[in-house]
Amino acid sequence: MKVLREISSKNTTVKFIVAILFLSSCHVTLAGTLSGIVKDNNDQILEGVMIRLSDPVSGMSESVFSNSTGEFTLTTGLQGKLNVRLRTPYHKDLRANVDLSKKAVLKKDFLMERMTDETEISNSLPAAYHFGSLNFETGEDAVFSRYQFQRDCLSCHQLGNSITRFPRSPEHWEISIERMHNYVRSNFDEELRERRSHILSEGFNGEPLKVRPKFPLDDSLSQVKIYEYRMEKGIIPHDAIYNANDGLIYTVDQGASHMAITDLTSGKTEYFSQKDGDFWLPFWKSSTMKWPFERYGPHSLDLGPDQKYYTTNSFQNSIGVFNTKTREWEPSIFAGLRAIYPHTVRIDKQGIVWFTVAGGERVGRIDPVSKKSTLIKLPYVESGGLAGGTQPYGIDINPADGSIWYSRLFGDKIGRIDPVTLEVLEFDSPVRGPRRLRFNQQNGTLWLTGYSEGELARITTNANGFDSKVYPLPEFAEGFPPAPYALGVHPQTGDVWVNENMTDRIFRFIPEQERFIAYPVPLTGTYTRDFTFTEDGKACTSNNPLPMAALEGGIGELICIEIMDEAPSS
Repeated sequence: MKVLREISSKNTTVKFIVAILFLSSCHVTLAGTLSGIVKDNNDQILEGVMIRLSDPVSGMSESVFSNSTGEFTLTTGLQGKLNVRLRTPYHKDLRANVDLSKKAVLKKDFLMERMTDETEISNSLPAAYHFGSLNFETGEDAVFSRYQFQRDCLSCHQLGNSITRFPRSPEHWEISIERMHNYVRSNFDEELRERRSHILSEGFNGEPLKVRPKFPLDDSLSQVKIYEYRMEKGIIPHDAIYNANDGLIYTVDQGASHMAITDLTSGKTEYFSQKDGDFWLPFWKSSTMKWPFERYGPHSLDLGPDQKYYTTNSFQNSIGVFNTKTREWEPSIFAGLRAIYPHTVRIDKQGIVWFTVAGGERVGRIDPVSKKSTLIKLPYVESGGLAGGTQPYGIDINPADGSIWYSRLFGDKIGRIDPVTLEVLEFDSPVRGPRRLRFNQQNGTLWLTGYSEGELARITTNANGFDSKVYPLPEFAEGFPPAPYALGVHPQTGDVWVNENMTDRIFRFIPEQERFIAYPVPLTGTYTRDFTFTEDGKACTSNNPLPMAALEGGIGELICIEIMDEAPSS
C-alpha cells in the first residue's frame, strides 16, 4: 500500500477518494491484515519468528517474519477462517485461529514458550544435525567418510528426518541398505553393508542430540513473504517451470506421471496425466513390445520455442512432449536403448533438446522435428563413492557460444560438448559431488552446486576449460555442512538461489557482495528440487521429499519466495 503512505500528508477526504480509486483499479481483493508483536515467555521480543497463515480449504499458506522489534504485518488475500502458526528455533510452535472474513484489520500479540526438554529440542532440529552426528569413518580414503556418505545416501531423500532416524537394529538397516544399493547399481559385498548398517544403527539410537546449531537472522528477513500451494494429487512433484506466456507454473510429477499446472492467484492446480500405453518401444524391426513400466516418470522439463514442454521420462527411455496450447501430451520421442534414466533437460536456441542420461554415462540430443536422437558417450571415469556409475546429472547451455555443459555427480567431473562437432572435453570439478548447474543468461557465468561438502562454485568458462571460485555454504554448527541440490539464477537480479535439502532452509547468494542469506521454510522435512522465477520476481520451487510422508503434513507443494520492496510497517 505504498501509494496510500505517500499521500498521507493530504487531507482525509482526498486520501479516502484516492484510496477508493486505487483499490477499485486492482483485480485482487485483499481480505485483511494480521499484525502484532511476538515475545517469549520472559517478555523478550523475538526477531525472525515465522508467522504462517493457512487456508484449510484452498490449501494455500502465506508466511512473514517478525522484525528486530518483534513486530510483523501480514497483508493477505486469504479470507475466512484461517489457521495461524508461529515457529522459531528452540521455541514451541504456537497455534491459533483467526477470521479475516468480517474484520479487515486484526491486531494480535503472541507469547512463545522456550523449549527446555532435551528430547523436544533434539526432535525439533532439521535432518542435517541428526545425519551429521553419525560416527563417520575418517581419512581421505575412507569408504564411509562424511562427504562420501552424504553423496551416497542423501541424493534422493533426507536421512535423519523424523521417519528415517528412529532406532533400528543393524539387521533392519541392512534391508534398507541393500535396497538402496540396488537403486544405484552397486555391487556391495556383505562386509560393506554390515559396516554401514552399524554406523546407522549406532548413530540413530534415539538419544537426544547435543549439537545446538545457531541460525543467523539476516536484516532483510522481515522483508520476505513465502507463499505455499498444496499439490493434493502429487506423488513426486519434481521440477517446476514458470511460463511467462500464461503466468502459470508447470510441474512434472515423477511418481504420478502427470503435468501439474498451478495458478498462483487462485492457488488451484490442474493435472494432466500421461496416458499409460501410448508409448511403444521397438525391440526389433519386425515387432514391437510394450515397455514394461506403467509409468513414464517425468523428471525434468524445459520449454521449447514451439511453446511445448519437453520432459525427461526417466522410466521410459524417452522424451515427453506436452503442448501448452492444447494441454495434451503428444507422443513421446524414443531416446534410444542406452538412454537409461533420462535425467535433466535443457533446450538450445535452435529448439534442440539436450539431456543427461543418469544410468547410461551419456548426454543425449534430440531434434523434435525429425525425432532423430543422438547419444554422446562420455569418457570413462571411475565412479566415486559406492555407486555403480558416475551419474551424468546437471546440464545447461552457454548463452555465449551454445556449448553444452554437464556434471557427473559420482565422477567429480564437469564437461563441455561442442554443439556442432559433438566433441567432448572433461575437467576435474572444482567441487565434490557436482550436481546441478546453471548459466547466468546475462553475463555467461556458470554456477554449480557441490553436494558432497556443501559448496557453491562460480565458474568462468572458455572453449578449453574454466576458472572458478568456491564458496562454502554457511554451517550453522561447525562440521555440519548443508547439502545443496540445485540452483537457479534470478534473471533480473543475478542472485543465485540454492536448493538445500537438509536444514529446512533455502539459500540466496548475492554475487556482488559474496554473501549468503538463509530463508527458513515453513515445513519440516523440506526437500526442494529446482528453482524457477515468476515475471514479478518471485523465486519458486517444488517441495517433495521421498517418501512424501517425510514432509510435514505429508502433501507436496510449490513454494514461492517474494522479496518485498520495503519492510512491512506495523
